[in-house]
Amino acid sequence: MEFDFDAIEEEDSPFPEVRASVSNIDDPDMPAMTIRMWFVGLLLCMTSSALNVFFNFRSPAPTIVPLALLLISYPFGKFLAFSLPITTYRIPLPYLPRAIFPLHQPSFAPFRLIVNIFLPLTYPRALEFSLNPGPWNIKEHVLVFIMANVATGNPYALNAIVVSEKFYGITMGYWFSLVIVLATQLTGFGLAGLCRRFLVWPASMVWPQNLVACTLLNTLHAEDDDDGIGMYGGTYEPGSKGMSRYKFFMITTIGSLVFFFLPGYLFEALSIFSFICWAAPNNVPVNQLFGVRTGLGMSVLTFDWTQISWIGSPLMVPWWAEVHVFFGFVLFYWILTPILYYTNSWDLAYFPISANEPFDRFGNSYDVKRILRTNDTFDEAAYYAYSPLFLPATYAVTYLLAFALSTCVIVHTLLYHGRTLLNGMKKIRVEADDIHAKLMRGYPEVPDWWYMIAFCVFFSLAIVAMEVWHTDVPVWALLLSVMLPVVYVLPSGFIYAMTGQGITLNILAQIIPGTLLPGKPLANMLFKAYSVQTLSASTAFVQDLKLGHYVKVPPRATFLVQMVATILAAFIQVGVKEWIFSNVKDICEPTQRSQLTCPHNQVFFTASAVWGLIGPTKQFGTGSIYHPHLYAIVIGAFLPLPFFFYQRKFPKSWVRYVSTPVILNGVSSIPPATGINYSSWFAVGFVFQYLIRKKNFAWWSKFNYVLSSALDSGTVISVMLIFFTLQFPNGGSIQVNWWGNEVFQGTADYTRTQFLPIPTGGVPWKGFPPATGTITAAPTATGF
Repeated sequence: MEFDFDAIEEEDSPFPEVRASVSNIDDPDMPAMTIRMWFVGLLLCMTSSALNVFFNFRSPAPTIVPLALLLISYPFGKFLAFSLPITTYRIPLPYLPRAIFPLHQPSFAPFRLIVNIFLPLTYPRALEFSLNPGPWNIKEHVLVFIMANVATGNPYALNAIVVSEKFYGITMGYWFSLVIVLATQLTGFGLAGLCRRFLVWPASMVWPQNLVACTLLNTLHAEDDDDGIGMYGGTYEPGSKGMSRYKFFMITTIGSLVFFFLPGYLFEALSIFSFICWAAPNNVPVNQLFGVRTGLGMSVLTFDWTQISWIGSPLMVPWWAEVHVFFGFVLFYWILTPILYYTNSWDLAYFPISANEPFDRFGNSYDVKRILRTNDTFDEAAYYAYSPLFLPATYAVTYLLAFALSTCVIVHTLLYHGRTLLNGMKKIRVEADDIHAKLMRGYPEVPDWWYMIAFCVFFSLAIVAMEVWHTDVPVWALLLSVMLPVVYVLPSGFIYAMTGQGITLNILAQIIPGTLLPGKPLANMLFKAYSVQTLSASTAFVQDLKLGHYVKVPPRATFLVQMVATILAAFIQVGVKEWIFSNVKDICEPTQRSQLTCPHNQVFFTASAVWGLIGPTKQFGTGSIYHPHLYAIVIGAFLPLPFFFYQRKFPKSWVRYVSTPVILNGVSSIPPATGINYSSWFAVGFVFQYLIRKKNFAWWSKFNYVLSSALDSGTVISVMLIFFTLQFPNGGSIQVNWWGNEVFQGTADYTRTQFLPIPTGGVPWKGFPPATGTITAAPTATGF
């Protein structure tokens, strides 16, 4: 992002993206912690959290996202503001009689101190509140949205609990589930608060996702002055008529809602728009390079907003970050991946070029159950008689980049942000306050020790869960699992705050326990759940702290809302899971009547078996297929060095804009993302974040983020309408069968055809060939 020094004189943010979406004024008297806010927020969030737990076990299923609750809570709040009485109620509080204290101050100092402490308790007091303190305002609304952000998502630790019960036969009970969910959800809360001086207060920490939310909130709550800028631009002539943001939002929301019925249901070929593959459906290389479903997406075009925004809205991410991400995508997935694949490096060409699951040497999805004993322990003899685990090409490259990123991001952070970190630890101001930070100084800040206590309490809960219920996770392993997010929270936060692309610990959090605690899948799952969720939760909590910072919500209100909503949601989410598993027959079985087949938990189970049982040594150890991947750890540590030293020598060169972690991390969503999610994302970003921003900055400033939130909102509503009215009834039998919904199904892209046929007897396995005559083709598995 470009820094605008003129904005400093105007008392606004120095970043045009922030100026375009965040108000630079505040009303300190605007009520935030109102009774109706708690009622609306807790009712919507607790209901949604319960539904999302249910949907998590179903396939297919929608997800109730926070954006939907932001939209629903607006008319709900408006209705309460219209209907509730405006009376102020007073509840007298008990007080001590004045007669029990002397009329004059005692001369004896200890007595005088006691009197001065208790004397205020003799004053008559009353608790005053109103059910309707005025119009439904933006601060109440954003607190409901913050509740939704932290409370509606399905707890990551539930995956480990369900897998341990259904697949490993280890039942821990309600209280273990509750304690581990609270620990994994809220350890990150304490960690987030300790990072505020680095990730919230500085103006350079923009958090692009919040700009879209702020724009939508301001669109709903603020009246626009008529500046002459309309949907198609403006004349800037006196008396010219423009369009308000609210009207623009409503038109584009309705338009996106209606349009999504085409790619989402009526004309699905507009989503999987692999038109080049339609012309050559059996040409495998063409389908692999230009395909949409499992190809590399070189065809670029799709008319499905869910495809375009799969990795985040391209109207939200800054242009410089989009260039970094797309450069990394082209370098690693349009150049490196085809080279590795078509030269059959690591036997990649025997499998689809892109897939979400690993394969066995017969070309089938890896059947983990074939290497498990009846007591769900690893059967090494069966493993050698069956197959090693083969990765598809994009998966192999993803692991390569993840290893490089693990060291690159640490070195980059120390080089580029080391002084900032040092000043922050010394409690020296990291940056000069912008207008938003100055306005927030008027509210009492949350002390660091509040967050420190939260971190210690919920980490202690994790220790209690591991020790009391005998999970095979020693305390030293739990300390290591929490050290990962502690080390990576600032590097991840810097990248997320400036680019909208977060870092995940998924791979590291599986490989480390798989190496240190081999043969213990439950320990692997809990280690992974604690590390991954602590980092993702801390990032989400920091993002919401910045959102409250932008909307000028008192920090202690944000603290309380985040804490209460997360704790209450944990009780409800675990309770719903327990009820479902106690009352629904055949839960998680493929033949379950209500389609409660637990697809996400199947993935988690396979990952736990691969890393907890097979172990990373067999995947990346000496002599293994993917052992060369480990060299990426060393290479990653040196990647930032040449760019850092070059920009130190030539500070005005373009090299100062290069961020190697963003290049490596930007493509980490592959898989399950495919090439089209990146190529179409960049194409739309080029139009809005470069061309329109450059040619018509006034229109971009007024409508860009409104359009982003409108496309998201309309699409979310349309997805839920399609699901509940057309896909859910009659078991999904309401279908539209015609060319537009079938043309892409006959392509090699859709059927995941590999480049080379599997050799007779399977892919040769170097190192441990099974005895002659023992090779048997594996039955087709159900997926990863």
